[in-house]
Amino acid sequence: MKGSKRLVVAGIMVAMTVVFLGIPAFAQDKPADDMQIVRDKIKADKKLFVSENMKLTESEAKAFWPVYDAYQKELAKRNERAGKLIEDYAKNYESMSNEVAKKLIDDFMAIQADQQKMRASYLPKFRAVLPEKKVARYWQLENKIGAVVAYALAANIPLVK
Repeated sequence: MKGSKRLVVAGIMVAMTVVFLGIPAFAQDKPADDMQIVRDKIKADKKLFVSENMKLTESEAKAFWPVYDAYQKELAKRNERAGKLIEDYAKNYESMSNEVAKKLIDDFMAIQADQQKMRASYLPKFRAVLPEKKVARYWQLENKIGAVVAYALAANIPLVK
């Protein structure tokens, strides 16, 4: 149960960061360096959460963390694209045209496909450095955090008018 509590806390922290930093309608004007501090804190908290839940041996950790860091860097690029899509949605929310709605849907589908392709490309990399059960555990952690973030976004982004 202790690990479950940590997962919930970490997920909420990540979700709230995505919600407050990723949706312009709710974000406040802050200096860029303050926002970077918050992003860095969330990254560190996620890494600590993963570390606590992976139960890696020293040799596994030595091989895992470089792959994890590369994956997170790629994931951040995809999340930036998703954040841009949310910004575009927010800008067009009040006066959404069919053309804009089509572009937003097409962009969303492209981002989703790209994210899946990127995840699939990293699976062999994780398999090369970890036993299969630990690869499964890592994907579970990523999926649980992703689900909390997706829920927070869904709860805070209004439906098209």
